[in-house]
Amino acid sequence: MKLSIFKAIHYLILINFVVQIVYATYMIFYVITPEGSSGAPLFGGALDMPIEKMVTRRLYAIEFWIAFSGFSVYFALTEILPRLKKNG
Repeated sequence: MKLSIFKAIHYLILINFVVQIVYATYMIFYVITPEGSSGAPLFGGALDMPIEKMVTRRLYAIEFWIAFSGFSVYFALTEILPRLKKNG
């Protein structure tokens, strides 16, 4: 099976989005956390977290949503929409 340059670029774009989403999730839930907590939402731990750390965490959350939105739009336009047009 021959992989065209455009298909390779397409897959690289999708992989890039997935890597961005995984990285932002890792930073939010495992790196930038209150002392003694990891892998969970903040809930009451947000009250004890320094404001600088909280802002950094929110910026990573924004990065996650931008990457997730970009992935969703790109995937819908390049994968889902062509299949719907082909079958409908």
